[in-house]
Amino acid sequence: MPRALKGHGRYAYSPITRRMDYAWPEGKRLAVYLGFNVEHFDFGQGLGAALGPKSPEPDVLNYSWRDYGNRVGVWRCLELFEALKVPLGALINTALYDDCPEVVEAFVKRGDELIGHGHSNSERQGTLSEADERALLAYCRSRIARESGQTPQGWLSPWISESLLTPDLLAEAGYRYTLNWCHDDQPVRFETRSGKTLWSIPYPQELNDIPMIVARQMDGRDFADMIVDNFDEMLAQSESQPLVMGIALHPYLVGQPYRLRHLRRALTHVLSQARRVWVTTPGAICAHVDALDRVR
Repeated sequence: MPRALKGHGRYAYSPITRRMDYAWPEGKRLAVYLGFNVEHFDFGQGLGAALGPKSPEPDVLNYSWRDYGNRVGVWRCLELFEALKVPLGALINTALYDDCPEVVEAFVKRGDELIGHGHSNSERQGTLSEADERALLAYCRSRIARESGQTPQGWLSPWISESLLTPDLLAEAGYRYTLNWCHDDQPVRFETRSGKTLWSIPYPQELNDIPMIVARQMDGRDFADMIVDNFDEMLAQSESQPLVMGIALHPYLVGQPYRLRHLRRALTHVLSQARRVWVTTPGAICAHVDALDRVR
């Protein structure tokens, strides 16, 4: 007899067509957020997205390409976000405080939500021991709170790398939600060993510039078209149920001038439906469903 497949035990199967109905603030049905990933990398070692074939370290071509995002791209993107009055979920490596604290200060000044994203994207979280992973989660949370006066409620692992215990450790460290799982278009409550609530807020792996532009070699015009098409379809789907649409961005990709022009077009299209859409942050989405969950 075939054996039963191993499960994760975090949530039960639930068809999206058979769930309780609710609405976002002001009766809106589609929540849209920007997950803006700002990262820093070890020079001469570790992981990192690549523009071209990786060279023996120090891999100057790929390191400097990513560094363009923190020196130039992030500031061009912020000019765009400010012009459009778009709030951000800023996913930050705490190494930014050591290298370019001005970047994080800019998010704080705008009132953006700060989300934990590890110390650096040069290393994977899922390979750590339980003690080391717990220490990483605590360090990032306390450092962001100390440096920026905002205790992060959410987490995205570097490279979305989890251990079997990551959701448990997140809940125990005081985080309210994770962005690691891309399994749904609605927030899902996870089971944890402590019984503490941890929400999974939908985070995109399709509507995400790294897999689309780096892995699939799609460029700025097509990626912008993809955002528009995804938004239009989800807006129609949301007439029957509340949905979440995240857009994952990295400044070394969309901060390139020719891509930024297409991103402006896509975001302008989304905002043209502002009367019907809740443009928000992952933390606000988490707080909304958490309040509903407590009531029902």
